[in-house]
Amino acid sequence: MSAGLAWLASFRLRILFRSAFLLLALAVVTMAVTVLQEEKQRSYDTYQASFAKTKEQIAARLRHPAGQLALLNPPRSAEQATPLRPVVLPFSSIDFDDQNKVRHAVEMAGCLVQYRNYGSLCVAIGNNPWAGGFIYAAGTFASEPLVPHRIGDEFLDGAHRLRVTVSLRGETYRWLAPFEPLGGNSRPRGEGTRGRFTGYVELDDRDYTGQKPVKEFRGWVWQSGVCLDSADDTDGCQKKSFFSLRLPIEVLSQALLQGKRPPWPPPDLDQFQVRIEVLPPGDAPALFDSNEEGAVPPFSLNDLTSLLLPGETLSIRKVVAGKDVEIAHLRGQDEALEPSSPLLTRLIRKLPVDTYDAPVELVDAVATPLGSYQIVLRGDARSVNKTLSAVATRVSWFVGAMLLAIVVAWLVIEAGIIRRIARLTRRASDLSRSVQTTGGLERFDLADLRGRDELGILANCLNDLLRRVKEDAERERIRAEQEKDQWHAVGHEIMSPLQSLLVLHGDPDDPSHRYISRMQQAVRILYGSASPSEAFQSSAVEVQAIDLAEFLRHVADNAGVTNLSCDPGDRPVLVRADEYALEDVFTHVLKNAERCRRPGTPITMTLETSDTAATVSIHNVGEPIADELLERIFEYGVSNQLDAGANGNRGQGLFVAKTYMAKMGGTIFASNTEEGVSFVLTLQRVRSGTGRI
Repeated sequence: MSAGLAWLASFRLRILFRSAFLLLALAVVTMAVTVLQEEKQRSYDTYQASFAKTKEQIAARLRHPAGQLALLNPPRSAEQATPLRPVVLPFSSIDFDDQNKVRHAVEMAGCLVQYRNYGSLCVAIGNNPWAGGFIYAAGTFASEPLVPHRIGDEFLDGAHRLRVTVSLRGETYRWLAPFEPLGGNSRPRGEGTRGRFTGYVELDDRDYTGQKPVKEFRGWVWQSGVCLDSADDTDGCQKKSFFSLRLPIEVLSQALLQGKRPPWPPPDLDQFQVRIEVLPPGDAPALFDSNEEGAVPPFSLNDLTSLLLPGETLSIRKVVAGKDVEIAHLRGQDEALEPSSPLLTRLIRKLPVDTYDAPVELVDAVATPLGSYQIVLRGDARSVNKTLSAVATRVSWFVGAMLLAIVVAWLVIEAGIIRRIARLTRRASDLSRSVQTTGGLERFDLADLRGRDELGILANCLNDLLRRVKEDAERERIRAEQEKDQWHAVGHEIMSPLQSLLVLHGDPDDPSHRYISRMQQAVRILYGSASPSEAFQSSAVEVQAIDLAEFLRHVADNAGVTNLSCDPGDRPVLVRADEYALEDVFTHVLKNAERCRRPGTPITMTLETSDTAATVSIHNVGEPIADELLERIFEYGVSNQLDAGANGNRGQGLFVAKTYMAKMGGTIFASNTEEGVSFVLTLQRVRSGTGRI
């Protein structure tokens, strides 16, 4: 279990890193899907509102007189604006004698066909057959001031005139109607001209002697007094004229005399043809011709197609003889959509929304003088999916680019950084374990991880450091081997004489026996050790209760140091220590103090006690120890003497002192004073009277 947790811990950063990239990719995909769902819901709601608004717009236009005109005159296949065919008005008739009423009627009905040069014309019949068998015509044209026909002149071509031609049911009616003014020509210039068109049956000869006007033919014209071009203010400028006609059609009048209501509008109304020309005086070309190409037809049901969206259909039906007859079927123009992804199309189709993904239908009715019409508007909200799919396909490239960027970033970091860090970490871990177990560095190398980037530079630095460590370790090994050999040789040469001296001074009461035993112990410790530092650190001491006061008096008497003062007092001070080891400590400290004191100055030893410890201060007057050496003075091989090696001082004495003090549970440290240096040694006291260590 612990091994598994350790393995997991070693990969936690990698797992965290990969999880972060995975969550980032999932966040991008989730965001895209969420946006699609919200956009689908918004599009569906918008479509529903737009669909209802479209139905209201269609119904409103069809209830307008122009819309009713379109209902009464359904679109014909391949219909052209010219030649003109009469349309059924939503009115029973036109009050052709009143300019304002006529103008209002044709404009409201929207039956005017537009021509160039200010021309327009509406040809129509009323929605009631009993209004008489007439065809009505009303429109505008532009011309110079109208030239009237003079009374008594048998030639009609000297005035402005209308030529009217009507063809239906195999019959053709032709009239020629010259302009005749009303009220004389004494009107102010700005008021315009009012007159009438008197209709004659058109003859092949220009002489109309004895011809009488057609009784039922009625025509009126009103010419504005304002020039069309405001810059042209001459008497012969172009002016706009509005005219209205009532054309008697004998065929239609005879149908009314049969005693029963004729079918109305006539079933063959689309076969009627009407042509109206406005002729100037003389033989000049017509100023206006209703058969002129380029005419713009009025509003028709086909114009409702612009209100329909792709996928929507409009059906207009009329009840005829108890049956629904479809008079128009319109379909919204399909827009060319961008290619969409089938996968995205299926995804969008499955996204849940509040509205149904099904066709919708709205129904309304419009009443006209000739009957009621049913409007059926059908839509399909699924068309929103197609549009949204096309948009989503285009946006998917951005989402794919984001995901690709995430994957590329992950691969770059994974291959370029994470793996190299993992290899570097693994190498360092193996190196650490190897050093801890075997101490070997030979088989480790980081040269293959070097490069020019940050990790490469780090690997290069670590490789150089490892190389230097190998070199230092090798030098230290060689030095330790050499030192060990030297100490083995010295120990071997000293051990034999010591054995002989120990035999000569074997009596424990002999004062020389103690010092020979110390020497033998020290040599035995050093003999067979790798180095002096390892020897001292691995040596054992026998801690017992000794009288520190008596010990100090003995050291002062036998240390061989001149001018050494010590006053430990008369009372015994029991401490925990090894007598031999403690004597070595004081010997090394006193020798160091003697070597560093100013000539002629004393060395003082003072003893201070507390309930738990006894402290001995050894002070000498001399140069202080450098601050950077105060903490390192007790390390092996460290000395404050520049010529220590030449004088045989290798920085071992204080190292031995600190090592022995630590083994006895004591401490030693050095400090600079105003007059020199003090070494403070502290040992643990033994409780008086118990003898417990």
